[in-house]
Amino acid sequence: MAQVQRLICCSSEVEEAGLGFRFKMIHLDAEVEAFVIRFRGRVYGYLNQCGHVPAELDWQSGQFFDDSKIYLICSIHGALYSPESGRCLGGRCQGVGLKAIAVIEIDGNIFLDQ
Repeated sequence: MAQVQRLICCSSEVEEAGLGFRFKMIHLDAEVEAFVIRFRGRVYGYLNQCGHVPAELDWQSGQFFDDSKIYLICSIHGALYSPESGRCLGGRCQGVGLKAIAVIEIDGNIFLDQ
C-alpha cells in the first residue's frame, strides 16, 4: 500500500521550541487530537495525550514546551517528555511515553506521513 501524505500546516506555523500546531487525525478508527512541534530544526508529531492520563498536553493551545524550552510538559501534572522521541523523562508518566506520529517537512509545508 502506498504512503499518503496529508497537509498539516505551513512550516512557518511551527516555531523552534515554541508554538506548536494542533490538528485532528484518524487513529485506530477514531478522530483524535494531535500536534506537531519543531525542536533542533526538525519537526516531530505526537498524539495530544499525556502518557499517564487521557489529558491533552498543551497548557494553552499550541503551548507544549516547558519554560526551559527543552522538554514537552503535561499541563495537568507536569510530566516531562523528550521532544525528539516522546520518551518519558520524569514525573507521573511512569515510563509511558507519548505516541509518535509520522510527519515530514517538504518545501515549506508539514505533512502527516501515513
